Amino acid sequence: MKRAVGLFMLLLLCASVALAQTVKIEGKLGKEILLFNGRDFCGWTYFLADPNLKMEDVWSIDGDRGILICKGRPAGYIRTVADYTNYILKLEWRWAPEDKGGRNSGVLLRMQGPDKIWPKSIEAQLMSGSAGDFWLIDGVRLDTDPARINPNASTNRIKAKMAEKPIGEWNEYEIIVDGDRVVLKINGQIVNEGSGADVVPGKICLQSEGAEIHFRNIRLIPILK
Repeated sequence: MKRAVGLFMLLLLCASVALAQTVKIEGKLGKEILLFNGRDFCGWTYFLADPNLKMEDVWSIDGDRGILICKGRPAGYIRTVADYTNYILKLEWRWAPEDKGGRNSGVLLRMQGPDKIWPKSIEAQLMSGSAGDFWLIDGVRLDTDPARINPNASTNRIKAKMAEKPIGEWNEYEIIVDGDRVVLKINGQIVNEGSGADVVPGKICLQSEGAEIHFRNIRLIPILK
C-alpha cells in the first residue's frame, strides 16, 4: 500500500511539470461583467437542501466591504440566473478562521438540469487543502492527465500542485472555461486543466457545504467565439 501511494504521488509530481505555464484563449475577450455587485443578490438565485429555509438564512452580504458570506450549513448553493458558456471567471475566497467545520465548498461550472444536491456540473473544488481539484458531477465529462485521477474516486481529478494561502487569508481563483477546455489557476498558478468537456451553456454556482466561507470580487470576462 505504501509503495502504491508513493507511486501515485510521484505521478502527480510529473503531472505538475506537464501542466502548461500559459493559457491560450480561443477567441476574443468581451467586456468584464460584475457578477456580484457587493450590495445585493441581483442576478443570483438559490437552492438549499432544506426547502423551509430562505437564501438569507445561509447567505448574507457585508455591504461595507463588498463581501458575500456563506454560513456553510445546510448544503446548497447560490447560482447565476443567466447561463454562460465560454468565459474567464475570477473570484476571491477565504475561510473564516473561527469556523472549525468541514471547510468544504466549490464553484460549479456549466451547471445544467434541475436544482438538486448536487446538480450536473464541473466542480472547481474549494475544500481547504484540495482547492484546484476537479469533481465531475452527475455524469459530466472532462478528460485530464490519467495521473491525476483519484484511484479511490474516479470522478475526482486531483490538482497538480498546492497553491492555497493559510486559513483566513484571501485567495484568488481564475477559472478559464473555453470551448471543451477548463483550466484552474489559484493565486496565479495553473493547478489543473482538462479537455473534452461538453460545450454547453450553464449556470455558475457557489456551494454551501460545511463551513463559513467568504467571497468577493466575483467577475466574468466572456470569451467571444
